[in-house]
Formats: sequence, structure tokens, C-alpha cells
Amino acid sequence: MVDVVRVMTALAEQGVTVLFKADAERMRDGVRSWTFVASGGPFHEDLLVRTDAISAEACLDICLPQLRERGLVIPE
Repeated sequence: MVDVVRVMTALAEQGVTVLFKADAERMRDGVRSWTFVASGGPFHEDLLVRTDAISAEACLDICLPQLRERGLVIPE
């Protein structure tokens, strides 16, 4: 399992702004209640990586490969 704090710290150290959100209303409705957004830093102003998923882990499974493809160093 990926350590979310380590990932967020590693990204922040590279100049990336990271947001993780758990939405209580969406959770009650049984829909994708987690949101992950990474922007800024080495990215262009209009480029960001974002997803909504059923869990924090699912968000990372989707977004971490995209961030690595852009050259960011992310701990396993």
C-alpha cells in the first residue's frame, strides 16, 4: 500500500500542489467520494492531473503513473 503522506510530501518537495479530498455527501450517495488533484510545479499553468475514485488508493493507482510519466519522482 502506498503511503499517502510520503507521496504528497515528495510531490510538494518538487513544487507540485496536491489536494486529496473525501466528500461526505458523495460518500453517503455511494459514488466516487475521493478526489485527487496535482498541479503547478514542473507542470505548465494549465496542466493538472485529477481524478475522482472510490478510495484514496484508487486515486493514486490512476494518477501516480501519469505523474511518473511526466518525470516526477514518487516513492513506491
